[in-house]
Order: sequence, then structure tokens, then C-alpha cells
Amino acid sequence: MERGFLYTAPVREQGNIYKPNNKMMADELSEKAVHDVHTKEIDLVNRDPKHLNDDVVKIDFEDVIAEPEGTHSFDGIWKASFTTFTVTKYWFYRLLSAIFGIPMALIWGIYFAILSFLHIWAVVPCIRSYLIEIQCISRVYSICIHTFCDPLFEAIGRVFSSIRATVRKEI
Repeated sequence: MERGFLYTAPVREQGNIYKPNNKMMADELSEKAVHDVHTKEIDLVNRDPKHLNDDVVKIDFEDVIAEPEGTHSFDGIWKASFTTFTVTKYWFYRLLSAIFGIPMALIWGIYFAILSFLHIWAVVPCIRSYLIEIQCISRVYSICIHTFCDPLFEAIGRVFSSIRATVRKEI
């Protein structure tokens, strides 16, 4: 027994949960990597895994320029037009991405940070507060309806319940 303590801390067979004695448990704890969303790997091949832009941006040469039967240009012109369209679209998109990609990412990051902040710290608490307050108001409203309207409607119902209607068919 150590000096100053009345009892010794119990030691588990596997060791302390924070400092395991056996090698297997130590290996298991070290293998469990903390998943951090800020250091998540991105897929450089499939850059639209949720298919956000499938119906909008997939524009090919055939979707924009088409020659109907009977009005065809020279084959060389058609091939050069196809190549010019495709290469221009490809490289101009890359140029715009290089110039405006990072500033736009910064702007959208700030926008969605503000949106998340407002939703978490303003919208949801306001809605919760409203629902709590409306519950109290609904109870008061229900009491008023049952106190004043129920007797009125019951009396009106009794008055009209004594009315008998008969239908005669005369020929």
C-alpha cells in the first residue's frame, strides 16, 4: 500500500483504460484514427459524387451545334469546329476556375458559415421558443373555447334539435 492512501486503486487485468498493459489493446487504441472533416480526402477523379450538375452543365458540341440532313458543311470544317468548341470550352473553364475558383470558394464558404451560424444560433432557438410559447397560448385558447363556445353551441344544438322537418310529395 502506498503512503497517504487508504486503499490502492484496483488494477484491471487488461490494464487501465487510458494506459493499457497489453500490446493488443494499445494497438487497437492507436489504430482508431480520429475522423476530422477538415482534413477529409477529396476524390480527384469523381468530382461530383452527389451528381449536383448532371442535368445542367453536361453540354457537348452536339447539344449546341447540329447540321440537319441536306445542309452539311465540309468534313474538315465540321471536325475543326468540333475541336475548337471542345478545346475552347475545356481551357476557358480551367482559366476561369484558376482565376475565380479560390475567391468564389472563399465567398461561398463564408456564406454557408454565416447561414449555418444563423440557423444554429438564431433560427432553431426562435422556432423552439415559439413552439414553447404557442403551447401555453393554445392551452389558454382551448380553455376559452371550452368555457364560452361549448355551452353556446350546445344550446343552439338543443334549440335546433326540436325542429322536425317532413317532406311531402304531392302529385
